[in-house]
Amino acid sequence: MSGASSDRRIPSADGQEAELHAGMHREEAGFADPGTGLPRQETGIAEREHFAETIVDPQRMEIFIEAMTPPGPDYLRRLEEEAIADRVPIIRPQTRNLIRFFIKLKKPMRILEVGTAVGFSALFMQYYAPAGCRIVTIEKDPARAAAARENIARFGNCLEAAEDSSRDAAGGENTARFGSAIDVLEGDAAEVLREIREDASFDMVFMDAAKGQYIRFLPEVLRLLRAGGILITDNILQEGDVLSSRFAVTRRNRTIHSRMREYVRALAEEPSLETLLLPTGDGAAVCLRQSGT
Repeated sequence: MSGASSDRRIPSADGQEAELHAGMHREEAGFADPGTGLPRQETGIAEREHFAETIVDPQRMEIFIEAMTPPGPDYLRRLEEEAIADRVPIIRPQTRNLIRFFIKLKKPMRILEVGTAVGFSALFMQYYAPAGCRIVTIEKDPARAAAARENIARFGNCLEAAEDSSRDAAGGENTARFGSAIDVLEGDAAEVLREIREDASFDMVFMDAAKGQYIRFLPEVLRLLRAGGILITDNILQEGDVLSSRFAVTRRNRTIHSRMREYVRALAEEPSLETLLLPTGDGAAVCLRQSGT
């Protein structure tokens, strides 16, 4: 029969055996999936459909995580509401979970924050930090730096009251963290960082400032971060823009896009850092400063 040699249905008394042989021929030729014998294209479609069915809706995931997150003290929730009303960006709940976890794990005694805004994240870190921890936070905008100082002064008493309640709940045990100081330094972080003379003096650094400037700050941050210290960088995905080609990003965002990619690549390739990239919030990078580097 004309064209019989190209027919995948190889003549045989057993039709199943013929199909098996046909699958083997496809596999040998590189056109079949070894597990199923089906054409690779058909297998790929099935895999993609199965994968699509198992993807968790990000919004549902966020709602679930927030529901499982400790609420924190009342005064921080009050400050959060004020910041949202004034349209001041503050760290997302997922990022707070990350910071709280590493503060509890590492128990840092000196924390550096780049990007104070109105002081929410500094107060948040202060609440979970060990007794005697000192936090240095840098803010370029004079109005926000002033607002941060005001909030830190305003909510200091609230922290003390919260610690009194914690101590009472612990049966009189002194669990207070009050006394952790927050110093707000005003100015361009690139300049302020150079003015901090104590090398390797911080146990933890939190980067949450102008995203396009992260790469400028990195050399000084590495100088100031001690061996065994943690660097947490927020918003590395830029609402997903970093995942896209630069040509898919609006022209006004292309500089930030390229600089953020450069920064993330620098973290991943820096020999002194062990870097973990996470989809938490708007993306976060967690870096461990390795010993002996």
